[in-house]
Amino acid sequence: MRSLVCFAVASTMSVLAACGDSDDGGYYGSGGDGQGGGTSGDGGSVEVPNPLTNPEDGPPAGNPDGNCEVPSEGGLADVSSPTTVVGSGTPESCTADAFISAVAGGGVITFDCGPEPVTITLDRTAKIFNDTGPEIVIDGGGLVTLSGAGNHRILYMNTCDEAQVWTTAECDNQDHPRLTVQNLTFIDASSKNETELDGGGAIWVRGGRFKILNSRFFNNACADSGPDVGGAGIRVFSQYNAEPVYVVNTTFGGEDGFGNTCSNGGGVSSIGVSWNIINSLFSYNHAIGNGGNPAEGGTPGGGSGGAIYNDGNTMTLSLCGTRIEYNDVVQHGSAIFFVTNDHSGDIRIETSNITNNIGGSWYPTYPQISNHDDTPIEVIDSVIE
Repeated sequence: MRSLVCFAVASTMSVLAACGDSDDGGYYGSGGDGQGGGTSGDGGSVEVPNPLTNPEDGPPAGNPDGNCEVPSEGGLADVSSPTTVVGSGTPESCTADAFISAVAGGGVITFDCGPEPVTITLDRTAKIFNDTGPEIVIDGGGLVTLSGAGNHRILYMNTCDEAQVWTTAECDNQDHPRLTVQNLTFIDASSKNETELDGGGAIWVRGGRFKILNSRFFNNACADSGPDVGGAGIRVFSQYNAEPVYVVNTTFGGEDGFGNTCSNGGGVSSIGVSWNIINSLFSYNHAIGNGGNPAEGGTPGGGSGGAIYNDGNTMTLSLCGTRIEYNDVVQHGSAIFFVTNDHSGDIRIETSNITNNIGGSWYPTYPQISNHDDTPIEVIDSVIE
């Protein structure tokens, strides 16, 4: 079903050769059975089913051709014994106040809004309190959409925000809360009104651990300009012990008219954070700033990372079974902008497609990826063209 580009080995840059073909849609030629046959390498894997398939509600969650296995730590959280159930069986019972209160209370949060899809429109941001974990799970069951009404960020977690309770002496490196968001859709969120903690149009996270599964991000936005503001969908800082954020079976945009927009990072953005992005889709997202980072004279800055914007020091961006296509930028990295200030980070791209992303410049190693020319990039069974 796809052709494979062969990349030459550049040993001085630790770029591995990627050659061959995979016309059966399987993982390492294991067959296209939808489960994949690759190795997880860290003690097991789990199936992540995808309940978000209603075409009337927008593109489904995840890359339909993604067959990479999901490590156990990136799997779905157990919600069989919820702490709080939002709603009492009807759409009317699933109010913004009920959801925001549930998030403030922490624990495992599920919804009972009736058998049909429902949208909950927020009039303010739902904020996590750091002493309500350590495990916090928000599970929409594939039926719940959260809307920011074009005015509000939807979800906020910050272990260094005193208003949300300090729980350790090292707020920027603590193992909790451990936030899992799964089976939800985020639409029409905006952090443009945020003056201090900008970026993260739909979700802003600092500290603890964070992962997101089986979810979708449509028409979310953050600041239109600025050299280092980003993440129309998600913005993340300071994960515990530099552990990665997992993004599994999740869609950012997915079709024309559903894309997310920010100065940088139309999908996700971070500083000093590693990412494991598995079986996910980034398409039709927009980085609309101008002038890059640092901003060129006479410009407001930004315009990089149509899908993904990573800045900072030691970090890894790992893609597996992921498709990045039809994103656009003004400045750099129509698909990916990845800069480590100390030149210590690396990128790993496996059984993924990065194609037809638009605009930008500074592509020293591969098209559509902006990075220092000494950044190690490992490419296996992937298309980049």
